[in-house]
Amino acid sequence: MNNFQLKVQQFGQTCVFDLSWGTGQQLSATLNYPESLTTFYQEWQRVYLSYYKSSLRGWIEDSGSLASPPIDWHTKLVQAEAKFLSEFHHWLRSAELFEIRAAMAKRQELEDSRIKGDRHYQAINVFFTCSSIELERLPWEAWEIGAEFSTVGTIRLARTPVNIHHETNSKPQHRRRKVRILAILGDDTGLNFQGDKEAVRALSRIADIEFVGWQPGQDIAELKASISAAIADERGWDVLFFAGHSNEMAMTGGELGIAPNVSMSIREITPQLLLAKQRGLQFALFNSCSGLNIAASLIDLGLSQVAIMREPIHNDVAQEFLLRFLQGLADYRDVHDCLLAACRCLKVEENLTYPSTYLIPSLFCHPKAVLFQIKPFGFKEQLKRISPTWTEAIAISVLTALSLLLPLQDFLLEKRLFIQAIYRQLAQQIPTTVPPPVLLVQIDEKSIQAAKIVDPKPMDRKYLASLVDKLSAINARVVGIDYLLDRPQDKNDAILAKSLQTSALRQPQPTWVVFGSVRDYTGGWLTVLPEIASPNWSLQGSINLSRGYMGLVPQEKLAKLPFSYLLALGYQLNKMAFDPPNAPPFLKGDTEQFKVSLLPQLSSKIDFLSQIARYLQQEKGQDYRNFFSPRAQLQPITSFSYDLGQMWLHPIIDFSIPPQQVYQSIPAWQLLESPVNSPQLNHIQQQVVIIAPGGYGEAGIFEEGQDNFSVPAAINYWFKQANPPVKHRRFTGGETHAYMIHHYLNRRLVVPIPDLWMIGVAVLLGKSITLMMKPRQQHVAWGMLLGGTTIYGLISLQVYSSGAILLPWVFPSVTLWIYVLPMLLRKKPYA
Repeated sequence: MNNFQLKVQQFGQTCVFDLSWGTGQQLSATLNYPESLTTFYQEWQRVYLSYYKSSLRGWIEDSGSLASPPIDWHTKLVQAEAKFLSEFHHWLRSAELFEIRAAMAKRQELEDSRIKGDRHYQAINVFFTCSSIELERLPWEAWEIGAEFSTVGTIRLARTPVNIHHETNSKPQHRRRKVRILAILGDDTGLNFQGDKEAVRALSRIADIEFVGWQPGQDIAELKASISAAIADERGWDVLFFAGHSNEMAMTGGELGIAPNVSMSIREITPQLLLAKQRGLQFALFNSCSGLNIAASLIDLGLSQVAIMREPIHNDVAQEFLLRFLQGLADYRDVHDCLLAACRCLKVEENLTYPSTYLIPSLFCHPKAVLFQIKPFGFKEQLKRISPTWTEAIAISVLTALSLLLPLQDFLLEKRLFIQAIYRQLAQQIPTTVPPPVLLVQIDEKSIQAAKIVDPKPMDRKYLASLVDKLSAINARVVGIDYLLDRPQDKNDAILAKSLQTSALRQPQPTWVVFGSVRDYTGGWLTVLPEIASPNWSLQGSINLSRGYMGLVPQEKLAKLPFSYLLALGYQLNKMAFDPPNAPPFLKGDTEQFKVSLLPQLSSKIDFLSQIARYLQQEKGQDYRNFFSPRAQLQPITSFSYDLGQMWLHPIIDFSIPPQQVYQSIPAWQLLESPVNSPQLNHIQQQVVIIAPGGYGEAGIFEEGQDNFSVPAAINYWFKQANPPVKHRRFTGGETHAYMIHHYLNRRLVVPIPDLWMIGVAVLLGKSITLMMKPRQQHVAWGMLLGGTTIYGLISLQVYSSGAILLPWVFPSVTLWIYVLPMLLRKKPYA
């Protein structure tokens, strides 16, 4: 802690200064007390009382006004102050005290090198105790301890009495309410309390204030009882304020003038003051004269701080001091800063009008107490507390802008899925699907060469027909063709059409066929030619891809569904029809009608998808658009984010799952050469089949190579883990569709929480930590920050695996560090 204890004892003409601090450090010095100092003090006091001889808040036998007397007391007071302070400073600059002054100044120099503008780190507190009342009367607060060492920070001197019998509330409660202030107005003979009342009432916005005091004609016993009862109020007080006449009285702890010619001693109200302290009383302000005994008595009772006037004080000066002091309290400054600011104002701004008055106020403190200050409360004040600083605002603005960049989002998403893949393997959380739900028939370069296809763009329809025939022969139930068949290709169209019709008529299990379609540059749809297949017995879905993100069911009912969604839907319905044990409760016992209603019929006059939708809705109350996870639906907030160039809550493709758990791939040439009973094709009835490009250079709808993508980092990781490692330079659209089918069938769509949202959460968390963390807990904070971000990372990995929710890590962690790191980089204050 930055606290010093300085004790000055006088033995005859000798003074002993004992300084202690830290963990047992102490210094001692002995020097003579100059008699001239007492002489100059007494002369200054005489001139001071002569200048301010009227309207004093103490019992001084005299009367008059502020009008200048024949003697120029103002000039005399300025001269007396100069002589007195010169002698006082000369004594305190004695060589015997050099080591003591240097010790305090050195500590302040260390604090000056710390973060500027942080009062907690800059202020050095010196708790000062005098053994005699004569020494206590001196203006020790004017001691310029660090002047000779060019110290620029603040060394605050607070007084403590010699004896303290009661403990203080070392950890006062921070109530979320207004501060309660009891204002006692005493004897106003020759005084005017209107300024005091207005200054105190100015705090009504942040404080509950009650006034008690003498009224003309009031019984004295009743007055004393009302004051005592008010002090001991069960609701408790935070601040006790007194205005009026007061005086020193060592035997009774000081006296307060509560009515004309009537006083009440501190000893009389000691029981009530102890009760008030137990109920929350922390600070007392006596805006009255000669309060040294009063302050010592109240600190002895355990109050945290007491502000008093050591000498008689003029009424106008007392009100000016009170106004400045309470303005500091209203700005949520601690009472020591408030007192210093008020004295600074009297010295700098009011010195011509009220000379020497800045030397009069003193603050007595319990050495173990926390300095009292009003804490902000209410929504607006809390909002101010959590508002970012300029540095924080700039940093958060930059992070926010970065978090909205889609390329950066895609980069971080790819890295995250790579880490998630490693975590899955280490945690042994790899889902197993045997067989994988998708069989990917890839027309690769070798297949094109084997079929002697000169130009694979567009793909030879006759070759596609041979693949359909082969798949029909081995009883494939659902086949998707990831090729756009929107332009005629002479006689090959008829060959493909015949193969498709044959597979649709196959008994007992016809093949469902799903074709790909895309939007053109005008917003229309490019679909399969009616000469090849009719929408009355086949399905057509969008093969447009947003790499890394799932295709979603659009909000408009007439909009096309994703290609992969229709394949998953066809597979699921086909499985229900021909595998009754797997049928859901709403279909059991009704599979024959289901087969008749949902099997593709070449003679049908109704759109096949409409036929499916009507049957499920009317007969079973099931919406085909919501057949899988609700996350497959395009949500309003996701749709809204598209207008902002974002992908909020848009489910992602989970590449952290190994490809072998998602799809089984076979080159087209190998499929054609394989026998019908090939072991590699044994599970085809349990799989969705996709005929898709296999990475040849011309693959693409509008541009060559458009269907070929770079291999995602997570997929590349799994390829390297294979035995032997897979050398894969491209990741195709067909493989992407396979992943989406896997996610639909397993009803597991991973929803990413937007980085922007989590930045907001991290801002609140970071600000809360900085507000709650005590400055001397850096070592704890380092552990919490490092451990917290690490644990959050692990939790986010597990939440991804278990709950299919992606919690971003980078941006929230950086945001938290931006808030907390500056506090941790501050050097620890020395003990």
